[in-house]
Amino acid sequence: MDVVTRIPEIAKQFRETRLAALRPVNEFFDHQRLSRPADMNECTSRISYNTRYFSGNYGVVIAILAVYALLTNPLLLIALGFLIGGFAAINKYAPEPMQVGEHVVDQKKLYTGLFIIGIPLLWFAAPLSTFFWLVGSSSVLIMGHASLMEPGLESEYGNVETV
Repeated sequence: MDVVTRIPEIAKQFRETRLAALRPVNEFFDHQRLSRPADMNECTSRISYNTRYFSGNYGVVIAILAVYALLTNPLLLIALGFLIGGFAAINKYAPEPMQVGEHVVDQKKLYTGLFIIGIPLLWFAAPLSTFFWLVGSSSVLIMGHASLMEPGLESEYGNVETV
């Protein structure tokens, strides 16, 4: 089954699993529940609870930061587009060896050429610094929010068993 024909199914599954975990924006940004934790134990319990409770929202925050990182690093965007587009073009338009003048060009030679051009281009785009910026910035934002946000009343009753 082709990926293009499965897009509605994939979107439905994504909506049911990931987007169901999203909390309302007014709950995520509830400034009345912000407070400084009293000690390290309270801070770690808040982080533990809030990272589970707001996991969908934190995923959206990471996705927004990733898009921002790509848009502010156009060379990385070009390098990724070149490599991904090159793979797609080679797989679609050159599955069989072809004759170009006196030379036979197969997929192995096309991939070699793609890597010879794409890897240095990707190296100059500094993907590692972008990755570590994304990890650091999302960690600071998520841990900051999770440690400052007081758990709701539902956290008090999470351990109570229903009969």
